[in-house]
Amino acid sequence: MSKVVLITGASSGIGKVTAEYLTDNNFKVYGTSRNPQTNSLSYELIALDVTKPSSISVAINYVKEKEGCIDVLINNAGMGITGPIEDTPTAEMRRVFETNFFGAIEVAKAVLPLMRAQNSGLIINITSIAGYMGLPFRGIYSATKGALELVGESLRMEVKQFGIEVVNVAPGDFATNIATGRYHTPVFEDSPYQKIYQDNLNTMNAHVDQGGDPIEMAKKIGQIIQKNKPKAHYKVGSFLQKFSIILKRVLPDHWYEKMLMNHYGM
Repeated sequence: MSKVVLITGASSGIGKVTAEYLTDNNFKVYGTSRNPQTNSLSYELIALDVTKPSSISVAINYVKEKEGCIDVLINNAGMGITGPIEDTPTAEMRRVFETNFFGAIEVAKAVLPLMRAQNSGLIINITSIAGYMGLPFRGIYSATKGALELVGESLRMEVKQFGIEVVNVAPGDFATNIATGRYHTPVFEDSPYQKIYQDNLNTMNAHVDQGGDPIEMAKKIGQIIQKNKPKAHYKVGSFLQKFSIILKRVLPDHWYEKMLMNHYGM
């Protein structure tokens, strides 16, 4: 029987490409979106807001009633945020944490009883290579994804006894529409960060537009689902993006910091 896969944030970007790829490879896929529209997708798109427990419960129960199980959860729903820490509204920081961090945890908690009853299951958290380092003007986004990486490690050890696997997959820059849905702290004219932040904002958006093909992520996720004993961590991106994580481990802090600051023109 084909595995039943639930993907949050599957109306666009990596989530949509992954849902289409897995559907084409004979998985039974349910995608989610806060506001699903009638469309001609190859998979069913259902309503789910990761910041609302009642919405999560309704969606999980819907899939359970139709399929009797959920074999794979892909925690993909998320949002971006940019801005100097000093200029970014704290309320916006909390909103991104509610989606990227607490939202993923809430969906995982909702599927765990079902997976435990099945004595099997796989939870894949889509994190980010940015979660391995504090990046200037992306610190809050890095923090949400870094926190999810650590919680994923903890959850992985806690649920192994029930036959459930937890995996973190960290993408680098991919050509998606994340920039359009990202919260951008305004470039305030009187801000001491005005020029350097504007320059970096332009660079960040260019990197997303010039990113890799999301099908790379979809294929890697497909491979992970087929593994009996998947690893805790996977990184998907360019050589330099993945190599930056290694450099952070081996270089003295001040060297690595200088390297990043040079890269960001600081």
